Amino acid sequence: MSVIKEVIDKVKKMDPDQPEFHQAVEEVLETLEPTVKRHPEFVKAKIYERIVEPERMIIFRVPWEDDKGNVRVNRGFRVQFNNAIGPFKGGLRFHPSVNLGIIKFLGFEQIFKNSLTTLPMGGGKGGSDFDPKGKSDREVMRFCQSFMLELFRYVGAETDVPAGDIGVGAREIGYLFGYDKKIRNEHTGVFTGKRLEYGGSLVRPEATGYGCVYFAAEMLATRRLDFKNKIVAVSGSGNVAQYTVEKVNQLGGKVITLCDSSATVVDEKGIDAKKLDFVLELKNIRRGRIKEYADKYKTLCVDGKNVWEALREQGIKVDIALPCATENEIDGKSAAALVKNGCICVAEGANMPSTPEAAKIFQDHKILYGPGKAANAGGVATSGLEMSQNSMKLSWTREEVDSRLLIIMKSIHKACVETAEEYGRKGDYVTGANIAGFTKVARAMLAYGLV
Repeated sequence: MSVIKEVIDKVKKMDPDQPEFHQAVEEVLETLEPTVKRHPEFVKAKIYERIVEPERMIIFRVPWEDDKGNVRVNRGFRVQFNNAIGPFKGGLRFHPSVNLGIIKFLGFEQIFKNSLTTLPMGGGKGGSDFDPKGKSDREVMRFCQSFMLELFRYVGAETDVPAGDIGVGAREIGYLFGYDKKIRNEHTGVFTGKRLEYGGSLVRPEATGYGCVYFAAEMLATRRLDFKNKIVAVSGSGNVAQYTVEKVNQLGGKVITLCDSSATVVDEKGIDAKKLDFVLELKNIRRGRIKEYADKYKTLCVDGKNVWEALREQGIKVDIALPCATENEIDGKSAAALVKNGCICVAEGANMPSTPEAAKIFQDHKILYGPGKAANAGGVATSGLEMSQNSMKLSWTREEVDSRLLIIMKSIHKACVETAEEYGRKGDYVTGANIAGFTKVARAMLAYGLV
């Protein structure tokens, strides 16, 4: 039995109730098989075994009081997975689906994503099963303060730097950072994704969406293509999806879809800048449902379906797919429908949004397929730039941050392409991203000895 197979089997045996973590480990480790023969030193030092085991996992109780005076209790998590190349770095997710397996999968993926950015950041992730939807600002504040009262012990500017994720936006970051500042009695860069007024970076809200589009543009350029006049499907309607739409519009593409957990809207006329402004107000201020878009603009609305299901059922063709919602949103049937209807490029703005079956279909049909750890690394890359600005006590201009983001996404694309070719898998962005991200971390772990 190969070393890789042994490690995967051990992970499944030790944590049988964590399917998302199993999926992430399999997806990464199976592509690392070529490194086993080339790097016997990694095998001897048990790097493969060590890299799938978090350095520490923190689980804690979060009691808080709702507006009616009732005591509520949630569970908080922080998985500090690997800090071989820099402080632990990764977002916090507030969503009812959060459990230890989800956080481990996200933290594991974060190791390699952060490695690819070229910035000194390790991998970690955290969150809670708390649902901010339907909660008042004061309820969210009380929850965040209780959450931070425990988490502050384990994070710090040179230790672990959290950020936002699903359910954790500017409001939540403000409450979390503000309470951390009060507890510590110091103003340090413990969080990224902060507002500009207290240490945030320009372009950070846009970064994941912009970065995904920049990466897709680099992939398209390898076939002498671009976004001009291309029909684009984007899933989600939160921060990542919003700025993905904005950047696609700027590059001449036409986005026709958005969704949330209740429905998908399909606007074949295109979601232009004016319509996007409505989405920003709907989602970021009124916190409404995407159905309101269909009501206002008289477009198709498919209840209870995500974008990929809706496109499949309606038989709608798109040139480019940018999944920006959540994990495993594109299944095999939807992937097959995308390919059949002429999709030429998939770039993942979310974390692991394609099931293994879907990813295999994309790869088997040789379409351009950018995995999340490469295509959506723009967010954490700009978080790294925010950390740099905080450390130097200065702020860069929008143009400077955006320019650095573009350079980073180009360098990630180049690393994926060159590494895939080096290991005999030309054009395989999944293999290229995984091996490029892994080998950097592995060499650092090797240099430290047994720690």
